[in-house]
Amino acid sequence: MTTHPQDFAQDIRLSDLWDDPYPIYRRLRREAPVAWLPAVGRYLITRHEDIVFAEKHPELFSSREKDSLILRVIGANMLREDDPQHRRIRAAAEPPARPRRIRTDWSTVFQRTADELIDGFADRGEADLFADFAGPFAATNLAHLLGLPQVRAEDMIRWSQHMMDGNSNYADDPDVWARAEAASGSVDEAVDQALRRVRDEPDGSVISSMLHAEDPLAPQEIRNNVKVIIGGGINEPRDVLTAGVWALLTHPEQRADVEGDPALWRNVFEETVRWISPIGMYPRQTTADLELGGTHIPAGSRVALVIGAANRDEDVFPDPDRFDIHRAQRNHLAFGGGPHYCMGTWVARHEVGEIAWPTLFRRLPGLAPDPDRPVDVGGWVFRGLLTLPVRWKRP
Repeated sequence: MTTHPQDFAQDIRLSDLWDDPYPIYRRLRREAPVAWLPAVGRYLITRHEDIVFAEKHPELFSSREKDSLILRVIGANMLREDDPQHRRIRAAAEPPARPRRIRTDWSTVFQRTADELIDGFADRGEADLFADFAGPFAATNLAHLLGLPQVRAEDMIRWSQHMMDGNSNYADDPDVWARAEAASGSVDEAVDQALRRVRDEPDGSVISSMLHAEDPLAPQEIRNNVKVIIGGGINEPRDVLTAGVWALLTHPEQRADVEGDPALWRNVFEETVRWISPIGMYPRQTTADLELGGTHIPAGSRVALVIGAANRDEDVFPDPDRFDIHRAQRNHLAFGGGPHYCMGTWVARHEVGEIAWPTLFRRLPGLAPDPDRPVDVGGWVFRGLLTLPVRWKRP
């Protein structure tokens, strides 16, 4: 039995993971699939089969991680709870995000958001789709879905980023903590305003659903879980949206396939979240001594399920670094698994795959990368494009 992974894992730097984690993940899967990483104080689990095992055994890999960074930023929340408490919170929050409700209640809102944003820059012939479209699109949609229509997109984006920075503040930067705490307080104020409104006049929003559930959540539970949703509900669709556009712009033959057959937008979505998984890793804590991937993990250890690595596992996905919308294998882990399967999965699939992408490519003829401005990509806990400069033919 191997008790200590190969020495190279001890020297992995967070800056290397930020710049391009995939070569590191490839070596970890091959040489040390469960590796202790001192830089984050965790065992990194990088193989697809091992992460599936962990997700199927929440009794061994608990979400209730002691001293989790997200608990410091947000407080107790459904991401850091196991069943039955996790199931209780999710049951209260989830109804507005179910597929039928998305189509009947929210699809028109999402389409209006896309068109209004594009109206604002279509005549320019150029834009940064990250800043000008993807971020505001995800934030505006989420504000409506949550029941915070009065909150500006730029505030939602700032709150989300500052809280997410805190959730991944392994460097213990005091300025990051200060921004995260300020964002958390601003969300509390916005949620309290919404609670006063929906207490007597329920609507179809997530906040209303949590307040009026069969087993209703207390105000502090609602505040904390809205913060969780603001994090994932902006970052994930924003980063999938930009990654998918970039992938198609740099793979013209696949772009032609999609534009010739709109049914393929579903394939684009699933391949994009596999290729660049927006949530690159999430934490767990072991409840017992166990062996995984040839490594002994003591009880109480902090581990990282590295989704970004599992979704490029060559034992599951042939030629995994290649973007291929015709790929037969669809068993990616981008939305997690088990009890914590992402609540926003259907929202993202609809707003990005069925609305944002088709609308962008239809309304911006000749859409192409801006040859004078490079695309920036970064991150590993959360990974995605940081800029997406493009041009198109003016009307």
